[in-house]
Amino acid sequence: MRVITDWHVHSKYSRACSQQLTLENNALWCEKKGVNILGTADFTHPKWFSEIEEKLEEVEQGMFSLHQSPSLASGGRDGGMRYMLTTELSQIYSRGGKTRRIHNLIFAPSIDTVRKIIAMLERRGCNLSADGRPIIGVDSEELAKELFAIDEKILLIPAHAWTPWFSVFGSKSGFDSIEECFGSMADRIYAIETGLSSDPAMNRTLSALDDLFLISNSDAHSPHNFGREANVFEIPEGEVTYDEFFRILREHDTSRFVSTIEFFPEEGKYHYDGHADCQFFCAPAETKKLGNKCPKCGKALTIGVLNRVSELADRPIQSAVHSQFPSPISQFYSIVPLEILIADSLGIRTVSSKKVQAIYEELITKLGNEFSILLDVPADEIRKVHPTVGEAIERVRAGKLRIRPGYDGVYGKVQVFSDTDRIRVPKQVLNKISLVHGRGDFRN
Repeated sequence: MRVITDWHVHSKYSRACSQQLTLENNALWCEKKGVNILGTADFTHPKWFSEIEEKLEEVEQGMFSLHQSPSLASGGRDGGMRYMLTTELSQIYSRGGKTRRIHNLIFAPSIDTVRKIIAMLERRGCNLSADGRPIIGVDSEELAKELFAIDEKILLIPAHAWTPWFSVFGSKSGFDSIEECFGSMADRIYAIETGLSSDPAMNRTLSALDDLFLISNSDAHSPHNFGREANVFEIPEGEVTYDEFFRILREHDTSRFVSTIEFFPEEGKYHYDGHADCQFFCAPAETKKLGNKCPKCGKALTIGVLNRVSELADRPIQSAVHSQFPSPISQFYSIVPLEILIADSLGIRTVSSKKVQAIYEELITKLGNEFSILLDVPADEIRKVHPTVGEAIERVRAGKLRIRPGYDGVYGKVQVFSDTDRIRVPKQVLNKISLVHGRGDFRN
């Protein structure tokens, strides 16, 4: 049975997050997206944890469902999605003469374990009510020791591992290895989250990551973004439990963790180097020529994920693409979210447009959830509902699109159609497109 998980999201109690992020709305959006298991997120926030306790019930070991949950199409023995207990912590501390800013994901197997985690953080003086993603001044190795002392089945996973400002490998405040960050606890780190601005092929250029799983999650701040990255498992019905996910990650079971669903990394908002204030971005080679300085204002460029991966890599990217070395994950799928493809098909800039949302709902109603449409449904079937969207999805599946890379907090801009071929969408145009994702000529 295919099981799709998105473990890293947020609640309405996190800063800069949608008020639509409620347990009820999240379940309905998981039906639309095709997400079977969603992280609860933010379980350390007092009000959110009260809602979790009040509204969720454990239906399989470590798997939770809404009381009187609506009948949903995705996964689960009763047709409903499941929640897993997850949160993200922000840590700011000093190590090796540098200020470190690290975000880590925490997965818990039970409500009782969550209570113990909350108690530990409160003893340390952490203000849990200030933000769904609380800030704590504790070293990552020390945090790991305390968490594993609470429950040996807690999972600790570095979040968006390459983001410049807040991550284990970030160019601004991170480390050069898992061992440097987690010390004696490094062997208890079974996976890292690659983040939106990198993909497994990029990460596999580092031999130091060979023993780690690479997971992908949306880090969604609104329900619309659920599943923009996700994990795909094959698990027999009746065996979908927290303990089974824990075992799969700990034992690197590639027979059950089969793939991830990814952004094209150029879509991520930290893929290239750049300076958002000056609307300047560039590839790592040009950054080196510029001495890491913005040519427009002279300020330091924000060093992006591609540059940072290249700095630590000991393998060429070509090897990663062609899988010429062992990899714990057999494959991954690169997608563009359906709303973005609809907007591009219509020549509309905003995905919140009423036209975009109307077509989105029509496609979901007639063809199934978003993952099915993006990955499974034949393009010709999609064309019967909306010809231009069907053409867009076929192009994306072939990797034939243009992306202006993201940089310094600015998301990449996806373009599937030019203004001329969007009108008629002749099928023969597909064969003439020479741009493969992110490889076009982008000049400032």
